[in-house]
Amino acid sequence: MQLNKVYAVKTVDRVAAELGETDDRLHDLAISMEPEDGIIWVYGTADVEVLAFTPFGVENLLEMIAIERDRQT
Repeated sequence: MQLNKVYAVKTVDRVAAELGETDDRLHDLAISMEPEDGIIWVYGTADVEVLAFTPFGVENLLEMIAIERDRQT
C-alpha cells in the first residue's frame, strides 16, 4: 500500500512572503504545474479555494524562478 508522504503544505501567500515574490507571480508560474509537481488546491468553507505547495512544489518554484532570472540576463 502506497502512503502519501506529504506532511504539510504552504499556501501561496506564505510561500510568496518567504521567497520575496508576489502572489500573482507565483500564480503565473504555477499555471504550468501539475499535482505531481507539488501543487494542490485547498478548499475551505464558502467555496474558498487556496493554492498551496508541498515542499517539493516550493523546490520546483525556486527552480522556475531561477530559470526565469537566467533568461532575463
